[in-house]
Amino acid sequence: MYAEERQRTIVNLALRYDRVAVTELARRFEVTTETVRRDLDALDRRGVLRRVHGGAVPAENVRLIETAVADREPAFSAQKGRIAQAALRFLPTGGGSAVLIDSGTTTARFAAAMGGSREHTVVTNSVPISSHLAQLQSGAVHLLGGRVRGLTQATVGGETVEALGRLSCDVVFLGTNGLTLAHGLSTPDSDEAAVKRAMVRAARRRVVLADSSKVGATLLVSFAAINDVEVLVTDSGLQEADRQQLVNAGLEVVVA
Repeated sequence: MYAEERQRTIVNLALRYDRVAVTELARRFEVTTETVRRDLDALDRRGVLRRVHGGAVPAENVRLIETAVADREPAFSAQKGRIAQAALRFLPTGGGSAVLIDSGTTTARFAAAMGGSREHTVVTNSVPISSHLAQLQSGAVHLLGGRVRGLTQATVGGETVEALGRLSCDVVFLGTNGLTLAHGLSTPDSDEAAVKRAMVRAARRRVVLADSSKVGATLLVSFAAINDVEVLVTDSGLQEADRQQLVNAGLEVVVA
């Protein structure tokens, strides 16, 4: 596991349990306590966690912190690739279908895995995804209008939400920053949340693509309850207890 992947998981564990301990993290990741301390020090310097004796606790503003697309791309790269491949089964069969794709690094992997499909009309709010698919797809590719956020390279705002309100798509492939039973699917930014919420309403089937570090994390703004989506495609890092809770809540969980 790369340091970036380990540190993101540490943050999500801190968000979930309100505190992380050096010894427990070293045992979980099978690394030395010195490695964990360096991770915690790095997260403390970034203002994400606050170091305390024996571990760390979430910083006060951690649920507002958002990482740029370029910084997120290397994290959990292998897992995202497997998630993308596993999610292909949820593409509609036959011609004339409309597929909605959310912005994000895992959904971008999924879009790349679609290749040059001729069967689907694709709608997305992601500038990179639309650019990539426009070069490959024989079918139509639509980029939703709106304000482009530099951090996520996604269109957001009233224009984006209004456009989604006029759509009826067969399936949406969603990304999320956090996923819990209590808070549902969540993200740090209210504008991003509004677009994701509109995407949930615009599709007849909702498939969430998220690596296992997102499960258990709670960010500032919830955009969907667990029962608003049908499928979660994640990786084998998902804890069995978490998987069972999500299945009991009615979610189909695919582990890639």
